[in-house]
Amino acid sequence: MYSLLSKKRITSYDMTIFQTPKFGDKKGYQDVYRFMMEGTNHKDVLEKVFQTFNVADRIPSDYKARYLSTGDIVFIDEGKKGQFYYKLYPEDWKIINRIHVR
Repeated sequence: MYSLLSKKRITSYDMTIFQTPKFGDKKGYQDVYRFMMEGTNHKDVLEKVFQTFNVADRIPSDYKARYLSTGDIVFIDEGKKGQFYYKLYPEDWKIINRIHVR
């Protein structure tokens, strides 16, 4: 499918949110929610994830974790194209190595 305004290809991404049991912890990440999201690229879907999981009216009814916050990790699995981990920092999402997810 293509976006009509930008004519960019829209892709469906398999995503997982990882959070620590307590806000601010550096270790002990656990997967808290897995879902599919459509977007034109990783930056696009990460912005949508932040908007979705930080507004009470947009959060899916089966989501039981806390709001997304600094230090949380989003995993994007593109199958044969690769696996990507993004950590939320105060300024933006940054790609990290898998080793940071424990």
